[in-house]
Amino acid sequence: MNNEQLPSLSTASVWTPGQVNFADVIVPLALNKLLTYSIPARLGNMVAAGKRVTVPVGRKSYTGLIRRIHLHPPEGYAVKDLLAVLDDRPTVSEKQLQHWEQLSAYYLCGMGEVMKAALPNGLRTVFRPLTETYVRLHPSVSSEEKLHGCLNTLMRAEKQEALLLSYLSFAEAVDFAQPHEVPKKQLLQGAQATAALTACVKKNILEQVTRETGRLDLSATVTKAAPALSAAQQQARDEINALFRQKNVVLLHGVPASGKTEIYIDLMAEQLHNGRQVLYLLPEIALTTQIIERLQSVFGHIVGVYHSKYNDNERAEIYHAVPSPYQIILGVRSSLFLPFDNLGLIIVDEEHETSYKQYDPAPRYHARDAAIMLAQLHRASVLLGTATPSIESYYNARAGKYGLVTLAERYHRVLPPVIDVVNVARERKRRKMSGLFSQPLLDAIAETLDKNEQVILFQNRRGYSPFVQCAECGYIPHCRRCNVSLTYHKQGNALLCHYCGASQPLLTLCPECKSANIQTKGFGTEKAEDELQLFFPQARIARLDLDAARAKHAYSRILGGFAQRRIDILVGTQMVAKGLDFEHVSLVGILYADTLLNFPDFRAHERSFQLMTQVSGRAGRKDKQGRVIIQTSQPSHPVIYLVQEADYYNLFNLQLHERREFHFPPYSRLISLTLRHRQAETLQQAAETLRSLLAPALQQRLTGPFQPAVNRIQNRYLTCFWIRLERDANARALKHFLAEQLAALPPQHRLSGVEITIDVDPM
Repeated sequence: MNNEQLPSLSTASVWTPGQVNFADVIVPLALNKLLTYSIPARLGNMVAAGKRVTVPVGRKSYTGLIRRIHLHPPEGYAVKDLLAVLDDRPTVSEKQLQHWEQLSAYYLCGMGEVMKAALPNGLRTVFRPLTETYVRLHPSVSSEEKLHGCLNTLMRAEKQEALLLSYLSFAEAVDFAQPHEVPKKQLLQGAQATAALTACVKKNILEQVTRETGRLDLSATVTKAAPALSAAQQQARDEINALFRQKNVVLLHGVPASGKTEIYIDLMAEQLHNGRQVLYLLPEIALTTQIIERLQSVFGHIVGVYHSKYNDNERAEIYHAVPSPYQIILGVRSSLFLPFDNLGLIIVDEEHETSYKQYDPAPRYHARDAAIMLAQLHRASVLLGTATPSIESYYNARAGKYGLVTLAERYHRVLPPVIDVVNVARERKRRKMSGLFSQPLLDAIAETLDKNEQVILFQNRRGYSPFVQCAECGYIPHCRRCNVSLTYHKQGNALLCHYCGASQPLLTLCPECKSANIQTKGFGTEKAEDELQLFFPQARIARLDLDAARAKHAYSRILGGFAQRRIDILVGTQMVAKGLDFEHVSLVGILYADTLLNFPDFRAHERSFQLMTQVSGRAGRKDKQGRVIIQTSQPSHPVIYLVQEADYYNLFNLQLHERREFHFPPYSRLISLTLRHRQAETLQQAAETLRSLLAPALQQRLTGPFQPAVNRIQNRYLTCFWIRLERDANARALKHFLAEQLAALPPQHRLSGVEITIDVDPM
């Protein structure tokens, strides 16, 4: 976030009786403006800003959202009527709408695109609540005598009699004034008599009633006092509160296992005491599994969870449960769009994580920065917590824009892990590598298992191997739709494209030379898991990556099994590197650090340090000093040394020197433009046209066009531009110049038909 001025915010008016009223409506489409509709008199008393409405767009109807009501007819098109108002009260508040406008302006996208991200699908259509059918005595059966009469009449209808008796057994004591309601599925499960129920209903002996039921578990939970803070934690907490009186954003830089969560809980309790709400953001769904238990053990059922693994209807119900009963929301980036009305604190845990960035579709927002915008609207505070701050956040803290609190002591003074580095290039020359594993790592795993302790192994590639290759002619199978090699997944025995999802069977013969000598190259988490089973056949091994965790409850099942020690070794991608707390993990292995260090991106060294430091922090808890083994062919790489020394400050200084020289963030703000088209020649012409359009105004700020590493995805060729903007007040004006130039292109322009994606602050 920079200090550029945000767009002015207008307040909505109300319907004026006796005049023709109009409504500006947000529709869930990629439009650069709102659509205006006339309000029929029959709907006049029902309309209000923030209410959902049905509107015609072309030949289709959409669920839109009223932004404002006014008396000014639109120019340039014939106005149409609103078709229906769907809400009794606004679904979206004025503060939420203002937040949407800020995001739309900052990230150069339409309000309709923000709406699609902000509202769960269940609210973009007419939401149907979950219902359940119950069975009870008919009102005519109003006494003991009448009940006996019913039983007598059913003596010759055995199934109907059995059904009534089954109902009475479930109902236990009979209250004729308020008959007990038995769930229909429970009654029929016991009696096996759907036809008998229909007959009893026709005879006015029983009746069926439908009740709206929630999908949320709001049952009370037993709570306990939060753990007492250590002296170091208490000092950090006091410093945070003191800084909140001066700045609305504070960065908590706490080393791994320093107990940041305990500080969060203490600050949350203070907000609840003051009658305010809390939003606790996490980068990954995996982290909610552990933390939800900790929060609910202290705060009970007022803690709600919100993430993409819930279905549309569940998310719609959670949306309506804010702010009551949910006063604390634990969730991923989309939680920012819930209808808070008195937000006091936003915690952005692991603030450095790239998962906070929305890549596709628009709005391509960063949850950390969007949280700061939201907090300003609510006059709330933002706490950014991490052991490895993003360069941008630490720069803002050092510059005085954010407050900075450092927590350098591990909780209960636990020692940091010992970090050893193994040179795999040298080990291979000495023929001391056993598959993917060096002998020091295999020995350490065996020793850890002998002590009945646990192991985490980190490899930042999923699948079995990144590609396969013909050993005779060198042929490598590529995706037909994307310019990328196919990844071999042993589960399913298939070659998969990680960009478009295309799949094909594993090759048995090379299509070029017909050789059967097809070899796997490189390795991913599947291969690591496979080889571990050979070395440690008695060990219980599990894998945590995108493939293993696709199912709704897979995260909970895998992490729960590891926490309960039903798993000895957990192999995974960066999912295992984030904020997890397992007290019996004493060894962490990083299988191949080179894939992180050599990634073609100016943030590669920053992210390598973050990932290796974070996963190293999983080793050792309480009275156990952990051990970390990093396998790499670059043992003298400066980032490896900095990870060993836990030296974030020198990493920060080195990165600042490089970024200042090449004018990268935090010394500039980046905007990425990506052009896509099915024909490479058309794309090249479009890129040249766009450069000629933008270069006179942007001059040296414009870089490109250039091809990305993967220059064709889903049969569309890609080319890119970078725009580097100064971190000053001109940034907003330049961004809007860009938006206006693109919006003003006529339909017959040579750029028409070329998809242009704008990404502000790309990661």
